[in-house]
Amino acid sequence: MPSKQPPTLGSLAVQVPSSSPHLVHVSPSTCHNLSMFKDLLKEYRRLDDTITMRLNRTNAQFRDRDRAGTSGKGNIQDQACAYVWKELVENWKRRTEMINYCVDIVDQSTEGKRKSMTSEQGDARAERKTRAAMFADEVKRNQVRNEMAVENIIRQRSLEAFQSRCQYFSPPLTDAEARKWWDAVHIQESP
Repeated sequence: MPSKQPPTLGSLAVQVPSSSPHLVHVSPSTCHNLSMFKDLLKEYRRLDDTITMRLNRTNAQFRDRDRAGTSGKGNIQDQACAYVWKELVENWKRRTEMINYCVDIVDQSTEGKRKSMTSEQGDARAERKTRAAMFADEVKRNQVRNEMAVENIIRQRSLEAFQSRCQYFSPPLTDAEARKWWDAVHIQESP
């Protein structure tokens, strides 16, 4: 199984002004350290947690640009909604990449232990130790996979908040990635 490159993530995904932006290189050790993994996801979920505030702030920024005469074309509300939607989609994409990367890393670790288990036949002590490590990896794998279910819930809530403020927004048909996310979230909400 070819190894994927770890996703490069940084303060851009957090969507809050930072005086010293930095990149976080998600490595296999990040994936195996559940506390670090969950803390990193918490950071990257900040935009979703503050969606209403972001919409208010972005709307005010576009209104100020309009007053200064530097705004783009179209309705201020539509411009602000499009801008926030783009941020949301980019954030969702980064988090999904990170979760999928970590699922792959933990799966590879489990598979490696499974293979070593076959070579350790006859050594009961080593076999027990490997079984325990495999069990720990299975727990990690389940917890990392559970984060994808949490992601779906967070996306749904973010979309509901977004749509309450951007009722007439629909991503442009030319933006295939944004349409994919839009459709995916809408499919989940149907009964």
